[in-house]
Amino acid sequence: MIESNSKPRTLSDWLGYLEYLHPKTIEMGLERVDQVKSMLGLTPSFPIITVGGTNGKGSTCAMLEAILSRAGYRVACYTSPHLLRYNERVRINQQEASDDDLCRAFDEVDSARVDSGISLTYFEFGTLAAMQLFSQAGVDVAILEVGLGGRLDAVNIFDANCAVLTSVDFDHMDYLGNTREEIGFEKAGIFRSGRAAICSEPNVPAAVRRHAEAIGANFMHIGEHFGYLADATLWGYWGVGGKRHALPHPALRGTCQLRNASACLAALDTLKDSLPVTMGDIRQGLLEVTLPGRFQVLPGRPLIVLDVAHNPSAAHILAINLDNMDRYQKTYAVFAMLRDKDIAGVVRSLMSRVDMWLVADINVPRGASADELLQVLESVNVVGAGGVICAFPDTATAYAYACEQATENDRICVFGSFHTVSEVLAYRNIVKRRQ
Repeated sequence: MIESNSKPRTLSDWLGYLEYLHPKTIEMGLERVDQVKSMLGLTPSFPIITVGGTNGKGSTCAMLEAILSRAGYRVACYTSPHLLRYNERVRINQQEASDDDLCRAFDEVDSARVDSGISLTYFEFGTLAAMQLFSQAGVDVAILEVGLGGRLDAVNIFDANCAVLTSVDFDHMDYLGNTREEIGFEKAGIFRSGRAAICSEPNVPAAVRRHAEAIGANFMHIGEHFGYLADATLWGYWGVGGKRHALPHPALRGTCQLRNASACLAALDTLKDSLPVTMGDIRQGLLEVTLPGRFQVLPGRPLIVLDVAHNPSAAHILAINLDNMDRYQKTYAVFAMLRDKDIAGVVRSLMSRVDMWLVADINVPRGASADELLQVLESVNVVGAGGVICAFPDTATAYAYACEQATENDRICVFGSFHTVSEVLAYRNIVKRRQ
């Protein structure tokens, strides 16, 4: 366990401290974080909605946050990872927590941790700090996004009044298992006895349903207990709380957003006694929701798409979303990934949609080098499929090259990791400040 002789002062100092506090970046298990939670006396009195899944968690959290905020509730939302600022992870009333508030919460968690003689990971520490802030702020409801898996994730020390499982697919197999059944079981660990367990994964693994039945959760599956019908302009929801007609499509783009929106409405149906919302709240929330980096289309020409897709299933959805756009002469991919991800699987999902691959180093320890990406692209025969490959020392250089080469009839797609999108957004901000 690493201790510090003096307390960090700034948010940047605290984040640096957390990076090196625990010997492992990820350590599955709830015992340590639960002990510090007890030392803090952290017993939230507000309803909690926990959202887990391989993909779709961020969009689902954002829609829940938008609808409940529009309904006038004091809404807390904890998500991860962030794109530009750590503060993005912790929001109250749709406002990021301030540096001062985060530093104060970190200090309180650290004091309890030291008194307990316990080391915490970066994510465990951040989860406790967020909930400490939410409890002190007297929020009406908290939306918590699972970091990894579910059963042994730090978020799971808090009992969900309603748990949402958005999808089950292959990612983080070193921790969650090598089959969808194993992964599904881990993700279903957020379910609670006697409480709603919403599942918007159409092809739900049997292990998810078995676990829900074994613990006596109120399991609700898309297509069975709730669902949607849609046309080009409007959609309708049906579920245990009845039907809702003439709903606007969510402001978030993408082919899976109605699935995510349906899960939100199913969750809100189960909480209607404590957190009622009106049709107007739902409509306005869907129209106003925002979430950077999830098939985010930036205005202007050439068209620029930002997507944090970092596993094959997310890449497959990105491919469908690209297909559903207008035709473009060329598609440039600014592409960087972590080396412990299924790089080949992501490339295969998108190789027929990309004309030029601009691969780049990514500025994190787990990042794959441009040379490593180049080898993977060559191994799956991207060139044989008509793609051109160029390597760059960093994503900013790759993005700048794409902007120089692309015409107004082309598009640039930035994807592969949260870090990839983050670095490009940071570069764009630098360019704007210089103009």
